[in-house]
Amino acid sequence: MSRISPIASILVPAALAIAIAPSAFAQDSAADKRVSVVAGYSMVEPTRNPEIAGTRTEFDGEGTPTLGVTYHITDNWGVEAWAADSYGQRVNAGGGKVGSVEAQPYSLSGQYRFGTPDSTLRPFVGLGYHETNYDNESATPAGDRVGIETAKGAVATVGLDVNITPTWFARADARYFQADSDVKINGVKAGDAKLDPVVLGVGVGARF
Repeated sequence: MSRISPIASILVPAALAIAIAPSAFAQDSAADKRVSVVAGYSMVEPTRNPEIAGTRTEFDGEGTPTLGVTYHITDNWGVEAWAADSYGQRVNAGGGKVGSVEAQPYSLSGQYRFGTPDSTLRPFVGLGYHETNYDNESATPAGDRVGIETAKGAVATVGLDVNITPTWFARADARYFQADSDVKINGVKAGDAKLDPVVLGVGVGARF
């Protein structure tokens, strides 16, 4: 009776495992998953320097954690709810700090993804509506009462998902927020905080 060598006893099961793994992996497809969740980090950078109370101001950019949830209606179309954590912005004028404010944007967008759910690279574009809430406004030096109304407007998104497995993927995206709101000092309108920020983000996502 022939004997199986020790090397063969190792290589044969390994070869069978390698042969079976791709077919098992193929049974799990991203096309079967309709909800995706992405946790990320974004840098918010205003593109405009609004004039407030007759003075040209500059709002600093700031980084913040983000969370997005997308319902994939079809393999290519989806609806995304996205929000950022509250972040602080320093307001400068004349080379010095004149105030600060905390902002928190959130949006709802329709999105279109190119390719198929199992494509390694999936570019996407989106268009929707956003609001940005402002809180804890303050002036430097203290004294004046400052208020910034909630900003509302359109948001456009471009991004790229890189599929790692049928469940996990990495993302990079850019969002442009059309945003302006009244600025009031002691209850009187003093300008328009038209910031139109760009939001650059990266994240890791999972499909369910």
